[in-house]
Amino acid sequence: MANIKSAKKRVLTSERNRKINLARNSEIKTYTKKFMAALEENNVASARELFKTTESKIERAFCKGLLKRNAASRRIGNLASRLKAADLSQAAQ
Repeated sequence: MANIKSAKKRVLTSERNRKINLARNSEIKTYTKKFMAALEENNVASARELFKTTESKIERAFCKGLLKRNAASRRIGNLASRLKAADLSQAAQ
């Protein structure tokens, strides 16, 4: 355990940041699951709204250093390609 006052403060700060990062990561996973569920139900309009929200959350995580640039881009790209495929399949029907 830390004995120096600044080290004790740093432990508290690190723990607070860890909880915030955990919450952000969980939020991204939750919105991704909601997006995928909307696509499986063929609810493309809802999926579009969820895509915007999910994309925003992922970008925010990148800006805050939670995700690396390529990881964030990859996740957004995967979601976008799934949305586009759903749009095309709905248009074909």
